This record gives sequence, C-alpha cells and structure tokens, in this order.
Amino acid sequence: MKKVYFLQTCDTCRRILKEVNLDGFEKQEIKTNPITVAQLESMRELADSYEGLFNKRAKLYREMDLKNQNLTEADYKQYILDEYTFLKRPVFIVDDQIFIGNSKKVVESLKELVG
Repeated sequence: MKKVYFLQTCDTCRRILKEVNLDGFEKQEIKTNPITVAQLESMRELADSYEGLFNKRAKLYREMDLKNQNLTEADYKQYILDEYTFLKRPVFIVDDQIFIGNSKKVVESLKELVG
C-alpha cells in the first residue's frame, strides 16, 4: 500500500509532494476528506504512538495552551481526529513503513525508498 495524507493549503506539503515520486500513491487531502479512526489507528501501529503523529507546531496547539497540559495517548488521538491541523504532515505510508512530517531526514529517507 502506498498512501499520502496531506493538506492542500500547506506550502511545505505541496513542495514535498512535488519532490517525491508519487507513482502508485493514493492521495488523501485531510481537510476535505478527514482521516477516519481506522486510518489513524493503522498509522499509530506503524508510528508506535499518537504523540509521534501529533503536530506540536500547530497554531491551535499554542492557542489552546496544550503545551502546559499533561496529554495522554488518548488525548493526542482525539485531538487529531477532532482537528486536521493536529496531524503532523505530510504522512506517507509505503507498505509497512511510515514517514511522518517534513524534516529533511524523513523526506530524504522517503525519496530513497520510492525513487
């Protein structure tokens, strides 16, 4: 399975999508087509935690003062399901591997895998 979860209005997502060979990828724009509980749970199995999928740089994270709260895995899961902006993006799934976020290291590893 090859899938990418992204946000169309995110400049960084658009740049990475242009850089990566997307042949055979199913694309899901998370604002117009929100992720489901099942999709998030399958991402979590590959990522080992909901916190790893959580975007702590989101504007809403600061506005809600979540940094100063003691969040549990259940909290991270619920926030991601409630608000698309809390999913660290883009998220690429290639078979049984997951690539989360836009760090240079993550993007380079993905490019090496998909060519």
